[in-house]
Amino acid sequence: MARIQAEWARERPDLDVTPQGVIGRLHRLAAVLTEQLAVVYRRHGLGEGEFDVLAALRRAGEPYERAPGELAQHTMVTTGAISKRIDRLERDGLVTRRPGREDGRRRVVALTEAGKRVIDRAFAEHMANERQLLDALDAEDARLLERILTTWLARFEPPR
Repeated sequence: MARIQAEWARERPDLDVTPQGVIGRLHRLAAVLTEQLAVVYRRHGLGEGEFDVLAALRRAGEPYERAPGELAQHTMVTTGAISKRIDRLERDGLVTRRPGREDGRRRVVALTEAGKRVIDRAFAEHMANERQLLDALDAEDARLLERILTTWLARFEPPR
């Protein structure tokens, strides 16, 4: 990264290329982290999207169900993308679609027992994996990085 910045600074001294130092490294780190996280998902027969849906259902608490629109909000993807993920998970027996308990016209997606077992195992391994990845930093650096990223990300995401 430093070499690229130095080359651009030489070729375009009229431009401030210092943002590349942060943005470029974040971009490369995101790719590395995404691949390291995906290793765990694949070990459990899941893609990142399927993991997210199962995790959103598990976090909902008993009876582990949410409407498709809620799932879209909790996973930050479109309802169309959620439908495809639900289709795959339903095909694999990890979720079911059914009428809502209070309103039969409302559809909900619920974890099956098999889905709960899969996400519980996958999430435990996911947390161990994230811990291992984060342990590359000392605790104070990790806390500082979290604060910085939280502040920066808030400028791009709508308030919840």
